[in-house]
Amino acid sequence: MVEQVEAALASIRPYLQADGGDVALVSVDDDGTVKVKLQGACGGCPMSQMTLTMGIERTLKEQVPGVKEVVAV
Repeated sequence: MVEQVEAALASIRPYLQADGGDVALVSVDDDGTVKVKLQGACGGCPMSQMTLTMGIERTLKEQVPGVKEVVAV
C-alpha cells in the first residue's frame, strides 16, 4: 500500500508545489491511517486543514483502497 500512497501523493504534489508547499509521507499504518507532513508554505498555512481533508485525504481514498484517514504530523 505504501507504493500506492506514494504514487497518489505524486499526483497531488505539483498542485501543492505551485503554491510553495509540499507533502511528505511519514507512515502508513495497518489500520489504514496515513501520516503525512505538510511542508513549505503548506506547513503554516491557515488553509492547511482544508488542503489535508479536501485535497490529500480525498485523493488518497479515491486512489488507494484501504485508506481510512489521513493525519498531519
